[in-house]
Amino acid sequence: MLKIKTKHTSRLRSGGLTFVAIVLLSSGAYVLSLVAAPTIAPMVAMKPINVNNLPAPTATDNRIVIPKIGVNIVYGEGEAALNRGAQWRFPDRGNPATGGNFIIAAHRFTIAPTPGETVAKSPFYNIDKLIAGDKIVVDYSGIRYGYEITKKFDVKPTQVEIEAPSEESKLTLYSCELGGSDAGRVVITAKPLGRVQLVKN
Repeated sequence: MLKIKTKHTSRLRSGGLTFVAIVLLSSGAYVLSLVAAPTIAPMVAMKPINVNNLPAPTATDNRIVIPKIGVNIVYGEGEAALNRGAQWRFPDRGNPATGGNFIIAAHRFTIAPTPGETVAKSPFYNIDKLIAGDKIVVDYSGIRYGYEITKKFDVKPTQVEIEAPSEESKLTLYSCELGGSDAGRVVITAKPLGRVQLVKN
């Protein structure tokens, strides 16, 4: 007569289910850490920036610094610049030296393989925390310029007038809503304060 060891089979099945459950829970926790990274990072690592401690600007390193929300990223022309920091939109329409509408766009939230990379690729995650009066610093062609935020508002994806040429000198920052580009954009406008006096150490 053939005897079947049901207890052994049951243990194998139970062990397999436990393993699958652990893998699923671990995967879920890791995905959650990626999603939460831009929210948690400012409280843990991304502290406000002291502009006086920034290295002197260089002609080959154009950067935008938003001290309040711990942003210090490079900007450049073309969509590829978004993967390194921020995109300088329509360079012919403005820059810190000659005025016009100086337009900078960056990702609000992008999931990357690690929490650190997710934070790095989501530089404008906290753009909604900015208010009128907050300061922005821009390094352009070896010179540091200051701006003061004058307005924050939301627009629909079709409202491209935020990128229109302007006789007024201003900085326009924008990023998608957290719901994605179809949900609209958060826009910041800032007025120029002139060159920033560098502190000699």
